[in-house]
Amino acid sequence: MSEDKEIRNEAASEAAENINEAVENTAEQETEMTTEEKLQKELDEANEKVATLEDKYLRQVAEFDNYRKRTLKEKAEIIKNGGERVIESILPVLDDFERAIANMSKIEGAAEFTTGVELIYNKFAGILKQNGLQKIETEGADFNTDFHEAIAIVPTPDESMKGKVLDCVQAGYTLNDKVIRHAKVAVGE
Repeated sequence: MSEDKEIRNEAASEAAENINEAVENTAEQETEMTTEEKLQKELDEANEKVATLEDKYLRQVAEFDNYRKRTLKEKAEIIKNGGERVIESILPVLDDFERAIANMSKIEGAAEFTTGVELIYNKFAGILKQNGLQKIETEGADFNTDFHEAIAIVPTPDESMKGKVLDCVQAGYTLNDKVIRHAKVAVGE
């Protein structure tokens, strides 16, 4: 019987050891699962952070690109119309030249003087034209508020002249397709 007891004790010891090993293995597996879950959670958080940073980066790049394009456009516009104020201040001189030429043609014996003034005027107008100044055409044109300023409405017997420019009191000008002075006109009614 003592042998039976010993065998039983040994069997009980082995069973206890097996149970302890099983419990330890289960605890290790739970720890491993928890570690796997932790790692997966960290990975998900890192991926989310990367996606957020990538989105911020792409938005910053797009914003900077828009800023760069906008500043280049503004710079080109400034270069294109940089002399607008100077040219606007010169327009009265151009008007005076035109009035002088019109009045000198009425004076007898001033043909050479008139020719000289016309040469100076043509040179002056040519330089302004090279820099983008264009006279707004008014003779017989349809009245357009984008280019003309009506200072008088004149009754006209001819139906075809209604809404048309009849007379130009002051010439209008554009600088690089931008109106810098509207033409002051009389319009047919």
